[in-house]
Amino acid sequence: MAKIKKAKHVAVAGNIGAGKTTLTELLSKHYKWIPQFEDVDHNPYLMDFYEDMPRWSFNLQIYFLNKRLNQLVEIEHGTETVIQDRTIYEDAHIFAPNLHEMGLMSKRDFDNYFDFFTTLKQMVQPPDLLVYLKASVPTLVGQIQKRGREYEENIRLDYLKKLNELYNKWIDGYKEGPLLVIDVDKNNFADKEEDLGEIINKVDGMLFGLF
Repeated sequence: MAKIKKAKHVAVAGNIGAGKTTLTELLSKHYKWIPQFEDVDHNPYLMDFYEDMPRWSFNLQIYFLNKRLNQLVEIEHGTETVIQDRTIYEDAHIFAPNLHEMGLMSKRDFDNYFDFFTTLKQMVQPPDLLVYLKASVPTLVGQIQKRGREYEENIRLDYLKKLNELYNKWIDGYKEGPLLVIDVDKNNFADKEEDLGEIINKVDGMLFGLF
């Protein structure tokens, strides 16, 4: 019997407020995986970006790209399974195009950034499993308000709606590897153990062939 290859990289994707960090924490605890989170506190561009988006959008996106690439190289060289909160794909397919469409990143910068991402993508392995947290705008707004992060207070509804459209378009065309879509409008994994259990069963089935 062929030995099932041990998964090394599980990634959690989703819009702002979808519950990526919470699910990453819960799954890492359950499976004893190493969690990797986005380091928002030590980002040297974030404050400047919020002050002057057109000036700093390209720099910020390159910073994110570099950080995520570093994470992927670490995962590939490591021996443990890592669960990653947000992926290298989301910056390239959702956040950078959105900045460009909003007129906050020039076409020249966006094309340069996307070409660079395309080159890097060929050099790294996609996740063994991508978990996508799909949520409607009202659900996102409710969860953002519940956690009360100061810098998220002024996120506009049309911004979340646009990101959601880009997320769904990306997921519809996602062909990099196995994909598990969780409907967060119906699955409250943060508060209900049976909802989390449902996700764990699906992850077991996809990663370990257990049904």
